[in-house]
Amino acid sequence: MQHPGFFQRGGPYALRVIVEATGAELVELGDGEREIDDLRPLHLATRTHLTFCASRKYAVQLAETHAAACLIKHRDASLVPLGAAAVMTDAPHRAFAIAVGLLYPESLQPTATGAAANAEGKLVHPTAEIAENVTIEPGAIVGREARIGAGTAIAAGAIVGYRVFVGRNCYIGAGAAVTHALIGERVILHSGVRIGQDGFGYAMSAEGHIKIPQVGRVIIGDDVEIGANSTVDRGFLMDTVIGEGTKIDNLVQIAHNVVIGRHCVIIAQSGIAGSAQLGDFVIMGAQSGIVEHVKIGDGAQIAGMAHVKNDVLPGARMGGTPARPFREWAREVAAVKQLGKNTGRIPQG
Repeated sequence: MQHPGFFQRGGPYALRVIVEATGAELVELGDGEREIDDLRPLHLATRTHLTFCASRKYAVQLAETHAAACLIKHRDASLVPLGAAAVMTDAPHRAFAIAVGLLYPESLQPTATGAAANAEGKLVHPTAEIAENVTIEPGAIVGREARIGAGTAIAAGAIVGYRVFVGRNCYIGAGAAVTHALIGERVILHSGVRIGQDGFGYAMSAEGHIKIPQVGRVIIGDDVEIGANSTVDRGFLMDTVIGEGTKIDNLVQIAHNVVIGRHCVIIAQSGIAGSAQLGDFVIMGAQSGIVEHVKIGDGAQIAGMAHVKNDVLPGARMGGTPARPFREWAREVAAVKQLGKNTGRIPQG
């Protein structure tokens, strides 16, 4: 069964309605009657979708888009390909945020269980599908249209939100909150884990900061384990993904649109910024960090307290801030240590 999604979509709208709401303008007024029923990134947009391009560095993706319309800066309007309507604005990112709110009017308000407890005080919504041998401890809440697989345990005080899917033989720890997520089998979420909360996205300007609705999901593969008080934000338009077998320690932050491969290990107090991608079998030491949109190759190792700002090749070992090849970093540390010893010597004679 195809998952129905977590947000009710408004519209469809004529493009002119979106243009008016965002304060943009059309290159061709006749394009205002095009029907827009959803929003997508440049590379995924098709003939009924609105997209945006905020920088010329995405010119290749823009040239190949199949979108019905594209929000773009005035100076770049000529880059919009034939077949797509150019919607001009000084702030495409900000305008797109407004458009997301128009198409997904419920998305600015987080959805937890989808309904409060009923008159009898039951905390499992009657529309939830609960398989055999599921344990739901006192105080746990299972929301409307959620689905819980056989053998799964939901500990005291945990929340499984509206339309969340949890596979078989999982464990959702005490006080954990899971929303906007599809979870595989044999997944362990320890106490206090937060899955599927808003990604930290704002269209910033001197006029103030507009919240960008986050309408993606979190997808967690089989055999993933996530430590206490770690957080995984849901995606903006695409999904945040954690591959099968990955192990995540306590107090780790994973931002929206991050894609983590299979069997990675991410150790405590690490952070991964939005849209970063990790290959398979990547290791991140404690308190390490990865900058947004960076790609880490399969089998790479990031030392504790290292901070990666550029792409990392498969199998590389990186250390330091900014991160560089481990041996280079180690030599620098040794050289600085030796320099300190030499500087501290008292001249003789």
